[in-house]
Amino acid sequence: MFRHRLSRLLAGAAVSALVVLPLAPAATAAEYRGEISSERSATPAAAEATDQAANQATDQAADQVLTWTADASVSEYASAPATATAGAATIVFENSAATGNNIGMSHTLTFDTSTPGYNHDITLDILANPFDANGGRYEAEVVLTPGTYRYFCAIPGHSTMVGELVVTEDPGEDTTAPVVTADVAGQQDADGAYIGSATVSLTAEDAGSGVASVEYSLDGGAYVPYGEPVVLDEPGMYMLEYRATDNAGNVSEPEMAHVTVVPSDGEDTTAPTVTPEVTGELDDNGAYVGTATVNLSAVDAGSGVASVEYALDGAEYAPYTDPVVVDTVGEHTVTYRATDNAGNVSAPGSATFTVVEPSQEDTTPPSVTAEVTGEQDADGAYVGSATVSLLAEDAGTGVKSVEYNLDGAGYKAYTAPVVVDVTGPHTLSYRATDNSGNVSQPGKVDLVVVGGADPPDTTQPIASAQVDGEQDDDGVYIDSATITINARDGESGVAFIEYALDDFIFREYTGPIVVTAGGAHELGYRATDNAGNVTRTGTLRFSIAREGIDACPVSDERPTVIMGDVDSKVANVDTGNGCTIADLVDADGQWVSHWAFVRHVTQVADQLRADGVITETKRAKLVNAAKRSDVGR
Repeated sequence: MFRHRLSRLLAGAAVSALVVLPLAPAATAAEYRGEISSERSATPAAAEATDQAANQATDQAADQVLTWTADASVSEYASAPATATAGAATIVFENSAATGNNIGMSHTLTFDTSTPGYNHDITLDILANPFDANGGRYEAEVVLTPGTYRYFCAIPGHSTMVGELVVTEDPGEDTTAPVVTADVAGQQDADGAYIGSATVSLTAEDAGSGVASVEYSLDGGAYVPYGEPVVLDEPGMYMLEYRATDNAGNVSEPEMAHVTVVPSDGEDTTAPTVTPEVTGELDDNGAYVGTATVNLSAVDAGSGVASVEYALDGAEYAPYTDPVVVDTVGEHTVTYRATDNAGNVSAPGSATFTVVEPSQEDTTPPSVTAEVTGEQDADGAYVGSATVSLLAEDAGTGVKSVEYNLDGAGYKAYTAPVVVDVTGPHTLSYRATDNSGNVSQPGKVDLVVVGGADPPDTTQPIASAQVDGEQDDDGVYIDSATITINARDGESGVAFIEYALDDFIFREYTGPIVVTAGGAHELGYRATDNAGNVTRTGTLRFSIAREGIDACPVSDERPTVIMGDVDSKVANVDTGNGCTIADLVDADGQWVSHWAFVRHVTQVADQLRADGVITETKRAKLVNAAKRSDVGR
């Protein structure tokens, strides 16, 4: 869990430490939609002519819709158009949960009106948030002129969210994609392999609107712009995929070139590379519970792998044909090596691990308690509404889920206090299940609700949380951090505030929280008003660095970065604070989807490349391995 939270922190390090939920609606539509204007002539007649031309252009190009989207990233828009044609257009800007913004982050779409060299005839400044009155989606009607517009996000800290929109005269509809050809040059042997190196040159042609860009992808990595011939000078097999886009937005079908490079002297003198992977259930100390399975994989770019061998705990080497299963309690070391068809033998490697006895079976169900709050009359009935809060605890394997059943309607998952506001008697039953499958005996509470104030309070409170403390250059808090939570409610008033630190058990908030434990942390918070309305749970993520403390005391130290069923072949080096690349990637974390994991790995790889920890080639290999892995599927 520690490494999981640390990697999530790295992915969202640029997010502000102040979170407000829910967002209050804007005072005017202009605050969200921005104000749009076009330069006009000085005379009324000229202005009228301009208006008529604009209206005519709008009618002719009503189907030109340009869409920008944003998500939880602060470094780039999720999607943005690159080109458009002159004339009327509908601009759509969406920053919502549907476009990937699941943390309530605000973004703007702002057109630059001051930087020299760009068109300045459109003023557009749209602020959008997933929780605003429009759900984060806005439209604006504009008239584009030939040239280039520069756009950006005006939120502080989002300065890399910038791009250009190239507008051209309408040449008539171009629906034909460019044609791209690849030419591979170099000395070849009798088998067609390139000796020493191969150079791949790409050429694109488009008879319509013209070629806008050419891109290529090497060995399944991300597409990058093609600027000059690609030189492949390391022995091995390569897959180079390429495509082109024209100025009308037509994209050619990807083509592929397969290239094999062999050593220039023709002799294979390089030993194979062997990668181990140890799998199994881990306890809190990093030991394998019951059994550990050792998988070995070997690659050789020259003559190919001939054999792989292993030795367990100092025994003689034996051929490796299937994964090695170790179920004897104690510490073990598996030594391994590989031989290629040219007779080169790799230096022995080793993997050391510990196997422990399985823990005793948990047969004790969780305990659940219920608390009913609300205004009561002299007879004990609740006036207007009653709020039922449930708390479950399990000393064994931990609580997995809590459920409730109101008036026999069937059990539902309990995620927040249950508000009962229908006049009459009610019975709420509840139960909990632990991670071993033990289910508690149902408990129940009986209550009566009588009529309350008219109209009732149905508006959620507004809650916010803020983290304070001394930070280093990376935004990590030094030694400690102080969390302050505030809430307000303009109708029935705030009843109480709750928080959950690094778990899902909510506790009542009574004052600032000082956190001193090193590493990444996640704090959830919510507020309940006196009418029982509960805010959406907010989340605050931060990290604390303690002097002399390893940020990843239980570290993934495998030689290469493994993501599920895929080996990225990237060396698993220490990133400078005791954490390896695999710790930051966190392939064993609880990912909500495969693409959430891929986005996370992309952000980690980009940051490591920017920090100089890895090269661009290794960055592409990490992202490609994430895409091909089964993590989050």
